[in-house]
Amino acid sequence: MSGGLRPGDPARLGGYEVLDRLGDGGMGSVFLARSPQGRRVAVKVVRAELSHDEEFRGRFRSEVNRAREVPPFCTAEVLDADPDHDPPYLVVEYVEGPSLAQVVREQGPLGAARLHSIAVGVATALTAIHGAGVIHRDLKPANVLVAPGGIKVIDFGIARAFEATSQHTRTNQMVGTVSYMAPERFDTESGRPVGPAADIFAWGALVAHAATGRNPFGGDSATAIAMRILTQPPDLTGLGGPLRELVSRALEKDPAARPTARELLDGLLAAAHSGGSGGQAQLLDGSPSLATAGRAGSRRRRWLTALAATAAMIAVLVPAFLFGPKLLDRQSKPDPAGSTATGSPAPSGPAVTASASTSGKPTASPSASVDPTRAILAGQRRILVHLVEIDRDLSLPSYGEVEVGNGTGKDALFVLEPIGVDYMIKSVNPDIAHRPCLGVKVDSEGYGSLVGTDCRPTKATLFGLSREGKDDKGRTSYAIVNDEHGVVQWSPTKREIYVEFLGDAPIDTTFSLVDRGAV
Repeated sequence: MSGGLRPGDPARLGGYEVLDRLGDGGMGSVFLARSPQGRRVAVKVVRAELSHDEEFRGRFRSEVNRAREVPPFCTAEVLDADPDHDPPYLVVEYVEGPSLAQVVREQGPLGAARLHSIAVGVATALTAIHGAGVIHRDLKPANVLVAPGGIKVIDFGIARAFEATSQHTRTNQMVGTVSYMAPERFDTESGRPVGPAADIFAWGALVAHAATGRNPFGGDSATAIAMRILTQPPDLTGLGGPLRELVSRALEKDPAARPTARELLDGLLAAAHSGGSGGQAQLLDGSPSLATAGRAGSRRRRWLTALAATAAMIAVLVPAFLFGPKLLDRQSKPDPAGSTATGSPAPSGPAVTASASTSGKPTASPSASVDPTRAILAGQRRILVHLVEIDRDLSLPSYGEVEVGNGTGKDALFVLEPIGVDYMIKSVNPDIAHRPCLGVKVDSEGYGSLVGTDCRPTKATLFGLSREGKDDKGRTSYAIVNDEHGVVQWSPTKREIYVEFLGDAPIDTTFSLVDRGAV
């Protein structure tokens, strides 16, 4: 929405020509601008008082780099940023279309089909955002844009840079909108970092608002709303069917009781596939396994793995007016190594020509020249999982305890098996007939280690790959992250692999994937 330029507004920001004022928020002002290439973009200029704060600039730079890793098919792509400018600014894709807040305000609660499409679209965006190691922290209807090509979630991840810069917030002040804040957001005493589950709570409140036109914890003041969020169940009157069950789970007080974004998406697709009966209950019975939906669940997970191979399924599940050609044109799952699907340059070399095998896994055309990185991420190549910091490799001997070795022998050979936006890491050692996949085992004291386990997609066996730089051979290096248990780490003192949540601490253990030939 145009607000018109005001006296004192900048004419240029870096190389961007400012055209119009789009709006204001708690973090700053947003302008419509033209890039040097002539593209219309949105430029968010942060508050002037942060310009000379080095702590803020460092956090802002870090959060922008993480936000750039998010695949842009359901988010406004981060294009550029200048944390050193006075004032700092962020450049994102300009999305032309009303916000969900505006749609509900002007048109009233959404009908069932459109509501389900919004729920799927935002859950898909959260799956991509969380898969890149980013937490939105300010998800609300005003940050969901309903564009002709599909919904777009905006302003993801950047809120942490503002909230963490404590001298620029009043005591107990938080970045965000109270109506969509999870209960743990109000716990200012513990110092525990906010996790992805807070975004899931916001998703539940957002979907409830879109369905009913009101917030499920409505009150006449921010304090009253906060107290209801902390102490009262949500009011979901007017929301029915399987979607009500998912929203109710998303609004649990305990973060551990909420589904992940990936589980939300799986449940939404199950509801659409089953017409709201039978199969939905299987996904809501509290089982930690994502495989409880049987063969239909497997088909849905393969949809996330190869978007193009199942474009017809998306067309059935999501009306074209919300998920248009921008999503359907994607040729593969989001590529943590950097592909055209993420808005980053694709790896050098010719691309893979992929087709769907009878098992649902993409296979390379025999006539195509295979780019190793893409083939590795598609599960078509054997790999060493190389621990960059100590120049060693993971191995899984037949007795099932993950070790670190010199990368020789069949114990060190693995393959990635894509499951949605995550992966199972499977040994290709022919001597391991049982428990060939890496999984997290937690002991009685809460200590997490890597072990061999059955190859079923569960919270313990699914790992995300987050790009962290390059190794000494120029290969992309990754953090290996389990949503439920944390980041895979190496202990130089105990000389063993373990898994833990890091909070705001930097990741100090990275892995690269070394090609060892076709599977």
